[in-house]
Amino acid sequence: METDTTEITTAVDLNPEKLLSKLDSWLDKATLLLPNIIIALVFITLMWYIARLIGFLVRKAASTRGRDNLGQVFGGFIRWAVFTFGGLLALTIVLPNLNPADLVAGLGIGSVAIGFAFKDILQNWLAGMLLLLNQPFNVGDEIIVGGHEGTIERIESRATLIRTYDGQRVIIPNADLYTDVVQVVTAYEARRLQMDFGISYDDDIEAACKIMLDTLAGIEGLETDPAPQALPWSLDASWVTIRVRWWVKPDGPIIGSRVSVLKSVKAALEKAGIDIPFEIQTQIFRDETPPELVKQRADILGAPAQGTA
Repeated sequence: METDTTEITTAVDLNPEKLLSKLDSWLDKATLLLPNIIIALVFITLMWYIARLIGFLVRKAASTRGRDNLGQVFGGFIRWAVFTFGGLLALTIVLPNLNPADLVAGLGIGSVAIGFAFKDILQNWLAGMLLLLNQPFNVGDEIIVGGHEGTIERIESRATLIRTYDGQRVIIPNADLYTDVVQVVTAYEARRLQMDFGISYDDDIEAACKIMLDTLAGIEGLETDPAPQALPWSLDASWVTIRVRWWVKPDGPIIGSRVSVLKSVKAALEKAGIDIPFEIQTQIFRDETPPELVKQRADILGAPAQGTA
């Protein structure tokens, strides 16, 4: 037992001379590396400003082509890529024995691990870059995606921000925008709207269509090319359906034009005496009582006297 105690005491005993010698060795190495550290700090500072300059030039070049969003995202990526490259070079300055090939290999393995850990973030970032490069839609366009409808405010590296018509902000991941079905409402110069009106079967269809077209011609904000249409569309149970179509600018008064068309056409039809019928239902009641049961009821209640007035 005494031997074991001696061995344990020797294992945990600290030698001040060895500690001071170790510290002295570290200080010597730090002193030898001090010029390299200073040079590396100067170099990394220089690379930071160079990276910022390159990022600024990328943003400016994109802005001159009307691609501000792309310039912001891609400029930021280039800035950090250049700065990271400068940091790797600074490490080789501080540690001359460091093999750049080993550093790149280690960085590759680390990138794979980071890729698995941040798969969703990298996927959204790549989708954002592709959206900005291909430009299926731009800032200011109105889109419908995943049950959300609104105006695009900004396209960021991770997500796209849209403002809904009721004044809310929806943040949609770029990966969803790149893989899901997106309806771009403002993709073309004009947008068609439509509304159905029902007239009575006794009214003249041609006359009703002419009244509707004349009414649409007097409403402001409606496009004349393509011209509005009034088409007899279907024969329904209680009325003849006439479908009215008109075109407006994609950024024009969409809801306002619908309100104006509804009010104006209804007033014009009523003024011309054309009926806008309600839904009419005809109900037929049939007596399914068997004749034998009817005869029994008559016998019980008594048949009416013959010859009575």
